[in-house]
Amino acid sequence: MLIAHNPVASSGELLKRFADARAESDRLFAIIRPDSLYERPIADRHRIVFYLGHLEAFEGNLIRETIGSLPSFNPEFDRLFAFGIDPVGTALPTDRPDEWPSLKEIRDYNQRLRDQIDARDITDTRILNVAIEHRLMHCETLAYMFHRLPLEQKLRPSIAPLAFSHGTLQQAITEVPTGPATLGLSPSSGTFGWDNEFDAHTSVIPDFAIDKYKVTNAQYLEFMQAGGYENREWWTEADWDWKIANGIGHPAFWRPSGNAWRYRTMFDEIPLPPDWPAYVSHAEASAYARAAGKKLPTEAQWHRAAEGARPAGNTDFKSWDPAPVNAFPHTSSAFGAVEMIGNGWEWTSTVFAPFAGFKPFPFYPGYSANFFDGKHFVMKGGSPRTAACMLRPSFRNWFQPHYPYVYAGFRCVDS
Repeated sequence: MLIAHNPVASSGELLKRFADARAESDRLFAIIRPDSLYERPIADRHRIVFYLGHLEAFEGNLIRETIGSLPSFNPEFDRLFAFGIDPVGTALPTDRPDEWPSLKEIRDYNQRLRDQIDARDITDTRILNVAIEHRLMHCETLAYMFHRLPLEQKLRPSIAPLAFSHGTLQQAITEVPTGPATLGLSPSSGTFGWDNEFDAHTSVIPDFAIDKYKVTNAQYLEFMQAGGYENREWWTEADWDWKIANGIGHPAFWRPSGNAWRYRTMFDEIPLPPDWPAYVSHAEASAYARAAGKKLPTEAQWHRAAEGARPAGNTDFKSWDPAPVNAFPHTSSAFGAVEMIGNGWEWTSTVFAPFAGFKPFPFYPGYSANFFDGKHFVMKGGSPRTAACMLRPSFRNWFQPHYPYVYAGFRCVDS
């Protein structure tokens, strides 16, 4: 089985983790200059100020509706900050900054809600896990939103750089023999999981070969230089139409600079790091794989290849940016695939859909079910900004194929 953080905990331990999650989100908002909190760095998303209120409102609404005894003191804010936006496929928001409450009003609301919640003796471990992971998920999605802000609108935190080795990168593939892959969680496991993680099921996966490392920027640049964005053959009709309509000609994190490329990190712009994983959309990853005569792995193939992998590399807020794909060889799976958990989510070819036995959370029925529409693809693994509790093998992330901002890379398989 995969090896990952075990999120099973007592309510006392979970309350400490709840406080830690709050501190993590507070640190994240602190990197934005106050006069930039009404910006909208991604056109499909809400303004940053929405998320400042959303994290608290979600927790207040959740506890009020499940545990009770949490009277609402501001029903308008409870509704205003309740729900976000699916980032692709909806009309772009058109609200103005002056339509939102002031920062003081939102921060006063947040503090009063925190005081209310902290006065409760919450022992429901499932509700605590939902609150913790929801907040930490947003710590990641907000990070890639903040990534889009101009550098001058952010305040660089003082953090020690991530330490890693600089070994010579030799691209290779690793053979994965025929064998079982278990996806999902058993309800009897006692482990917290979101509704889409149930039920556990095992299938036998025929042998295949998979890239030892995530596809690097250098490899992706070769695809571009070979005309990858101009060759209609490598793109589905929908992906090609998206590319043309939006003028997509390179990954979202890249910037052309004369005859070279530069890379936008969270706090700098640097020469393109050739050995970092290529963060791209599902559409771009799929085109690369077709050009290479390969495919993206299925969710089950990914699980099989990740057997025995350890999430001990670039994860859990250790870094704001990627690291070289071979920086953490000790994370190898039983079959030699390096850092399948961490340093960037990995796209699969599997459409996000329910497992047999799926039952939506009664208190959050739309968390997964609203996205079982055939338009979202499963991502596995984790990124530098994925919290440890969500590095469990069963966790499923998902996005639409034309959303290029996620910290998501990929590797290819050949059967």
